[in-house]
Amino acid sequence: MAKKTAIPAPEPQAERVVDTQASNDDERYDRVFRPSRLEDFVGQHKHKNNLRVYVEAAKRRNEPLDHILLCGPPGLGKTTLAHILANEMGVHLHVTSGPVIEHKGVLIGLLTKLERGDILFIDEIHRLNVTVEETLYPAIEDFRIDVMMGDGAYAESLSLDVRPFTLVGATTRTGLLTKPLQERFGVSLRLDYYPVEDLTLIVQRSAKLLGVSCEIEGARALAARSRGTPRVANRLLRRARDFAEVEGDGRITDEIVELTGQRLDIDPEGLDDMDRRLLRLLIESYDGGPAGIETIAAALSEPRDTLEDVYEPYLLQQGLLARTPRGRVATRKAYEHLGQSFPDAARQKSLF
Repeated sequence: MAKKTAIPAPEPQAERVVDTQASNDDERYDRVFRPSRLEDFVGQHKHKNNLRVYVEAAKRRNEPLDHILLCGPPGLGKTTLAHILANEMGVHLHVTSGPVIEHKGVLIGLLTKLERGDILFIDEIHRLNVTVEETLYPAIEDFRIDVMMGDGAYAESLSLDVRPFTLVGATTRTGLLTKPLQERFGVSLRLDYYPVEDLTLIVQRSAKLLGVSCEIEGARALAARSRGTPRVANRLLRRARDFAEVEGDGRITDEIVELTGQRLDIDPEGLDDMDRRLLRLLIESYDGGPAGIETIAAALSEPRDTLEDVYEPYLLQQGLLARTPRGRVATRKAYEHLGQSFPDAARQKSLF
C-alpha cells in the first residue's frame, strides 16, 4: 500500500485563472479582442471555411442564413462567431441566453423585434424550458408564432408571422438538447480545443491590440499554458502584462511567462494547484485509484458537480485522468507529470 499523505488545502483565490467560464472582466476585454470578420478569426479552420461558404451563398440568394448550432466547451469562440456572422451578413445580432427566456412571452417579444435576416443568438440553449422550446419550433420552421388570446372558453389561438431570421444556438452540453430541437438546425458545428500554434497567433494578436510587446517565445509559452482555450490565453496575457510592467521592462518574454506561471501556480502544461491536488490525492492517498467521485469530492471539500464540470474535463482531455466503472484512475501520464514512479504493469492492471 502506498503511504497516505495529507493533501494541503489550497489558499483562497478570488479568481481561477485557468477557468474557461467567462467572468465580468473577460466580457469587458472581449470587446477589445473579438474579431469582426471571419478572415481575422484564428483557428477552427474547417468550420471557418464552411461558414464563409454559407455566408456567401446566403448573400447571393438574398436569404437569411440557415439556423446554426455551435457546440463545445466554454471559451472557444461560440459567441464571437455569432457576432462575426451578423457582421458578415450585415444584419443585427440579438443576444440572449436560455435561462433569461423564462416564459414564451419573453421569446415572443424577442422574435417580434427581429428584422429580416437578423440573427437571434441564444447562449446555453439547452437550458430553455419545455414551453419556450415548443413555442420556438414554428418560429424556426415556418417563421410564425402561435399566441393564445383570451381565457377559458373564450381562448383562441392566433398565428402571427415573424420576419425570416437566423437562430444561432450555443451549448456546452449537447447531450441535454432535445432531439426535436437539434433536428431543426440546418448546420451543427462542434468547436475543438485549439492547438498551441493557433493560440500563439491569438496571443500575438491580442498583445498587439493591448499595445504590449510580446516576443514569440513568450507568446508560445502563454499558449502552452492556456488549456487549448482562447479565453484562458487572453486572461493569462493580461496577467503576464502586469508582471512584465512591474517586474520586467514591459516586454512579455519567456522569463516573464515563467514568473507569471510560478506566481499564479500554473505549470507549463496549464495545470493549476487544484488540478495537481486532485491528481496527487489519487496517487498518494488512493494508490492511483480507482476512487469514487463522492470520495474525491469529500477529500477535496469540493462539490461533485464542480469536479465533474470544472476540473475533470481538461484532465480527461489531456489523458491525465481516466473514468472507469469503479471510479477515477490516475494515468501513467499523471504520475510522470507529478514526478511519481508508475506502478508495475501487473499491479496497475489489477486496479481495473
